Amino acid sequence: MPSPLVPDDAPIDIAHLKRMTLGDAGLEREVLAMFARQAVRLIEAMERLPADAAELVHTLDGSARAVGAFQVADAAEAVDAALRDGGEPSEALAALRRAIAQARGAIDAMLQRS
Repeated sequence: MPSPLVPDDAPIDIAHLKRMTLGDAGLEREVLAMFARQAVRLIEAMERLPADAAELVHTLDGSARAVGAFQVADAAEAVDAALRDGGEPSEALAALRRAIAQARGAIDAMLQRS
C-alpha cells in the first residue's frame, strides 16, 4: 500500500527504495546521492550523442530502476528507442533531462530531511 505522503507518481518510489536497501536509511541516502551525481554525468555525456550513447542510456535506466526513479527509467527507455530507431533523440533527451531534474529535486529534499 503506497504511503499517503508519497504520491504514486513521485519522482522516487520510496517503498521500492526501502525494499532495495533493506530499510537501511544510511544506504538509502548513499545510493540516492550516488544516483543523483551519476544521472547528471550521464545525461551530459548523452547529449553529445557519443558512439556509446546507448550504453550510457542503459546504465542510467538500470540505476534509475534500482533506486525507484521510474520516471527517469521510462524517459531513458524513450531515448534508447529513439537511438535504436535512428530517429532524432532531442525531444527524448529533453524529457529525460526534466525527469532527472525532478528526481534530483526529490532526492535533495529527502537528503536535507535526514
